[in-house]
Amino acid sequence: MDKTQWIWFDGELVPWDNAQIHVLTHTLHYGGGAFEGIRAYETERGPAIFRLKEHIERLIYSAKAVGMEPTFDCDAICQAVVDTVRQNSLKSCYVRPIFFYGYGKMGINPKGAPVRLAIACWPWGRYLPHEAVDIKVSSYIRIHPKSTIADAKVCGHYVNSMMAVLELAGSKYHEALLLDHTGNIAEGPGENIFFVFDNTIKTPTRNSILPGITRSTIIEVAKSHGYTIEETSLSVEEACKAQEAFFTGTAAEVTPIRSIDDDVFGDGNPGPVSLKIKQEYQDIVSGKNPDYEKYLTIVE
Repeated sequence: MDKTQWIWFDGELVPWDNAQIHVLTHTLHYGGGAFEGIRAYETERGPAIFRLKEHIERLIYSAKAVGMEPTFDCDAICQAVVDTVRQNSLKSCYVRPIFFYGYGKMGINPKGAPVRLAIACWPWGRYLPHEAVDIKVSSYIRIHPKSTIADAKVCGHYVNSMMAVLELAGSKYHEALLLDHTGNIAEGPGENIFFVFDNTIKTPTRNSILPGITRSTIIEVAKSHGYTIEETSLSVEEACKAQEAFFTGTAAEVTPIRSIDDDVFGDGNPGPVSLKIKQEYQDIVSGKNPDYEKYLTIVE
């Protein structure tokens, strides 16, 4: 990880190395925190943070899902993100805001532990740095939607994702694919997934996924180009009949998928629809498409 100079911590900017917590911090032990992943992109007008308000609204929703009363409102957190990017003099970066229960008490019930908020940013390239990725169905399923508030971006949920990723260690696969409790496709460890069937693009329903902000952008883009979007249940067998597939997410952006369990899509190269949507997304986040300027927060 490339260190930057400042981290915003509970209302003030502190030097990177000074942003520290106690070993008995509650969230460290029980996973009861909430975080976001946000990107800022280089544009002709300066760094542009993509869909900042939507990300912070989800951060607050996720914090409340684990019983927190957020210590800052949406506008204040948005401003803090802007200030953090500006003070670190970054042209582009990844931004990580996190609410967590701090030091002060132990035991599973977090009430009484202080609610803390930190915002860090740093340069980060492509999360899946491949032209197209080979993925494998994980032996772990995505967390059951009735076992937690599954559409919140909660720290502890990512143990599920971490186990799926660790399972691939040393293999030829680039990423995992999690099924839901019914055996249908859910999502990647940190990505949503889409499948192209001629003029129809199918994606799993919101019932057992984190409905991503990048996902919603891609749905909007695809519809604007005349594609029909179907949010539906998909078995692996059905999905593998698609002509193309791709991941979406803040970290993954738009990443074409070459194969699932060695079942290759098309000729193995990124398909035309995936490439078209990928380029459209890059144009949007880099400020080259005026129709989507509403999603950019320019850091001046």
